[in-house]
Amino acid sequence: MSNPNKAKGTAWESSVRDFLNRCLGLVDPAGKFLDPMNGENIRRAAQEGARDVGDIHAAPFILECKDVKSSAVPTWLRQGLTEADNAGFPLSAVVHKRRNWGTGTARVHFSVSTWTAIRNLLGMPVDDAAGLYGAAYTARGIDTGRWYVTVSLAAFADLLADVRGLHRAVR
Repeated sequence: MSNPNKAKGTAWESSVRDFLNRCLGLVDPAGKFLDPMNGENIRRAAQEGARDVGDIHAAPFILECKDVKSSAVPTWLRQGLTEADNAGFPLSAVVHKRRNWGTGTARVHFSVSTWTAIRNLLGMPVDDAAGLYGAAYTARGIDTGRWYVTVSLAAFADLLADVRGLHRAVR
């Protein structure tokens, strides 16, 4: 690959895909899909040009992966929402690499409206302040593009398994 930034981005997307597939128990120890035809498999999306459909399809999420030093989370969230809409997926999130840390510690950001949708999918009452995945959140009436929720990629794997109704594989 002649473009080093493209190569870096592709490597990061592949690392995120592989991490999630392992966490969800969708691959064998060698990294091969247990069921290649399973629609639940996490896959890198083919580039679609002007109507981009996100970097990774992790139904029901489109994941936009970022391997950059400076963050621009609100801009990335808007990009992810557009790409999820293009792909026909209901939810989107951004996976931002942390320098010199493992893949599981990457930061996954999603909008408050996405967090509210996730809570609704999980049947969680809006006023539940008990918390989930390491923090307490409330989303009553909040829906602004400037606010977002952040969890680690490892916690997102748990969340994705819960949204899908799966029992997560032991890491």
